[in-house]
Amino acid sequence: MVFSDEAAIDRIGLGLLDRSLPKPEWTHAAHLAAAAWLLCRRPKFVPERDMPAIIRAYNEATGVPNSDTRGYHETITFASLRAVRAFLDARDTDEPLHLALNALIASPYGSKRWVLEHWSEGVIFTPEARRRWVEPDIKPLPF
Repeated sequence: MVFSDEAAIDRIGLGLLDRSLPKPEWTHAAHLAAAAWLLCRRPKFVPERDMPAIIRAYNEATGVPNSDTRGYHETITFASLRAVRAFLDARDTDEPLHLALNALIASPYGSKRWVLEHWSEGVIFTPEARRRWVEPDIKPLPF
């Protein structure tokens, strides 16, 4: 179990927004938790509109440049948001978020390399894919 309670997820979501989450804690699981938290706990949050600025600001606050090789990655971010949304939509709405997130992390999406089933490394790791949405070149997303 990665998340023991709702407070652990709240800490990540709030820490991302106020840029207080320590950089070593910004793991793949934390990315998924932040996406789920924003989708479930912030009704005015529009992922495709709001997430780029949130991540870029967090990166800058923690000393990570948003460049062609580091920092914000639009294709991976939007693919992950779609995966989290689809996964949560398929779960019981009464299920506590931390349990749903633990199930998500135990699923194939829990691996940060899941995108390589849909994009080749030669496409996903390009500056173009980092700057804007690029369609999968291996197989379409299932959601």
